[in-house]
Amino acid sequence: MTRFATWLGKNADAFIALVLAITVAVLGVGVDLPHEDEITNSAILAVVGLLATSVLRDRGRRVPVEAEVRDTLRASSTTLDELSGRLSHIEAFEGVLADTKRALDETTIVRVISGAQVAQVLEEARRDTDRWIFKGGTGTYIRAKTLPETVAAARRDGRTLLFRLEIIDPTDVEVCEAYARHRRSSADGPDGTGEPWTLERTRKEAYATILAACWHKQRFGMLDIDIGLARTMTTLRYDLSSSLIVVTRDNPRGQALVVDSTKFYYSWLSAELLTSLDQARRVPVEHARLAPLDDEPTVEQVRRLYEVIGIDMAQGYTDRDVIEIIRKALRPKDPYE
Repeated sequence: MTRFATWLGKNADAFIALVLAITVAVLGVGVDLPHEDEITNSAILAVVGLLATSVLRDRGRRVPVEAEVRDTLRASSTTLDELSGRLSHIEAFEGVLADTKRALDETTIVRVISGAQVAQVLEEARRDTDRWIFKGGTGTYIRAKTLPETVAAARRDGRTLLFRLEIIDPTDVEVCEAYARHRRSSADGPDGTGEPWTLERTRKEAYATILAACWHKQRFGMLDIDIGLARTMTTLRYDLSSSLIVVTRDNPRGQALVVDSTKFYYSWLSAELLTSLDQARRVPVEHARLAPLDDEPTVEQVRRLYEVIGIDMAQGYTDRDVIEIIRKALRPKDPYE
């Protein structure tokens, strides 16, 4: 009864029309009307009944459709909520994947190379760089390869070149002796220059690096060079260019670590090298203009140079010793060939 009452409340108008149509049709059976009027009235009542029936049937069909639509909308809303939640999970997962990929990329911050690869990597780094920061021993390889080749490339391209060197202090006998002992302990005999590592060779190699830096500075005005002299030695050599950092030991043709400039460790090492250089004893290379050097410097010119830049020459150095320093500075041999 409750369902019927509910249905009747929703369809009262059509139901009343249908009942009236049936009632009038039944009552009209006993009324004497002309045949044509009887037919017309019956037809009208039949049409009204059919309309009422159609309305009731249409409403009867609409109710489940509306319920189905509501259920569909409700299900769609639930599905959309679920889809939104899944999209949020997917976005979170993509974030995790991106972080993981970044972490994996950074775990490979260092490449290990060896043999001929080391020389090739250093050569490529010298070719187009606009800067070079070095920290090591006496700078023997710097004089032989790095400094002249990077200056030649910068001069050819007409660009500036920033050069920073940190080597051991040739006036500090203790650190020079410690370096010589270290080099002798890691090599059986003379290196590629044909000389063994002694205290005097160590000092002359460092003096020659200072002379070479000043000589190149006087001949290439766009060379911005700075030198720091350390009172402690390191067993590693750091060569930083604009594209990478190469870390070697005593032999750049042996194994080496390479850090590309795109890795965060590159900036860390760069800051470390500059900080170390700031703590070293600075050589005022800009004062070298007060002591001009010929293409083939004389002994007097070289002595004058060391005097104006505040570098004391070792006691007892003869002209022959100074000539040897000049040779090492301007005609150096690659110690690793």
